[in-house]
Amino acid sequence: MLKSKVGYSKNADAYGAGVETAKVASEGINPKIGLLFNSVGYDQKKFMEGIKSVMPNTDVIGCTTSAGILVSDGYMIDDAGTAEMLTLDDEDMTVACYGMAKKKSARETGREVAIKALEKAGLDYAPDYFFMSASPAEEEEYIKGIQDVIGRVPCFGGSAADNTVEGKWSIFYNDTIFNDGVVAAFFYTAKDIATVYTGAYNETKDMGIITKLNNVRVLAEIDGEPALDKYKKWRGLKDEDVNGGNLLVTTITSPLGVKDRLGNLTAIRHPMNGNDDKSMNIGANLAEGTAVIRMEATVDELINSTGKTLKELKKKCPNAGAYLLIHCGGRRLGIGDRMNEVYEQLKKEAGDVPFITVFTFGEYGYTADDQTNTTGGLMLSFTAFEK
Repeated sequence: MLKSKVGYSKNADAYGAGVETAKVASEGINPKIGLLFNSVGYDQKKFMEGIKSVMPNTDVIGCTTSAGILVSDGYMIDDAGTAEMLTLDDEDMTVACYGMAKKKSARETGREVAIKALEKAGLDYAPDYFFMSASPAEEEEYIKGIQDVIGRVPCFGGSAADNTVEGKWSIFYNDTIFNDGVVAAFFYTAKDIATVYTGAYNETKDMGIITKLNNVRVLAEIDGEPALDKYKKWRGLKDEDVNGGNLLVTTITSPLGVKDRLGNLTAIRHPMNGNDDKSMNIGANLAEGTAVIRMEATVDELINSTGKTLKELKKKCPNAGAYLLIHCGGRRLGIGDRMNEVYEQLKKEAGDVPFITVFTFGEYGYTADDQTNTTGGLMLSFTAFEK
């Protein structure tokens, strides 16, 4: 049977926070993996030393998060530092982890990480599921690299984040800590690891064809018009609403969406910056000749979507022993000082099942119908581990 614990800390001292987090997360169990997420303000090397002083034989992987943690005891944000870790222990589960900084390319790095994880597993076949965390720039390529080795295996997880967008994030693979790269955990189990992956936005009638990209993450034209002009026209906005970094905040409640080939999923694409040439920097990949749809959701809907998504996850996995709830940091920014309402919804739905909520810059998930792995921003990737 799956055993799971959650440890967390608000200790400003990095080593002490690591010790405190690990002690609670390992008490009474022998974890096969620790999924760790903490603030960028910590000295990550000292933090991991604290973790390893308590859990020397457990693989601990994860990344830094955006502004705070959310566990069963509440939503906590502290500039001095916060940390949370979910541990899993199951005699019927094999978990193999590996991580490394980017080498020649993201795809090649993903391949190497997958090969090393398979070697650690000591098995000659693909896992049933994999968790991934990567730097927020080439997530799609890391997934492709891993899939080059193991095939189309369902993925869940999220991108490293920080408290701004300054690139101060870190990714952890035990005492190997890096800024640009990927970590993965392969899960071999006969039990269900179920994910609900959704943007939970509403489609509008505003849509158009991508007619020009400057690269896969810079949207230049929609229907032959400059992308910023098209978006402003759709919403009746002024230049100052979309110029520079203002675009990121302006689009939290009205981002763009792209449908998969059969319409099973509308993945959210978050416009991040409005450029002088009227193009938009986008937080995930796009392709020319495909459609984008303007999406929208009120702050109330962003809040309520968390409880609804967890309720849907409970239906998919009614005998859950733990939840890993990946929630976009951009959604958290849009929700602002109402995050306690998110906590209340998640706590109500989770009940006594251990859970952590992680605030990321990119979210990963899959559609069960065809097991297509996808990345996006402003999304929820809620995962349950069966007991």
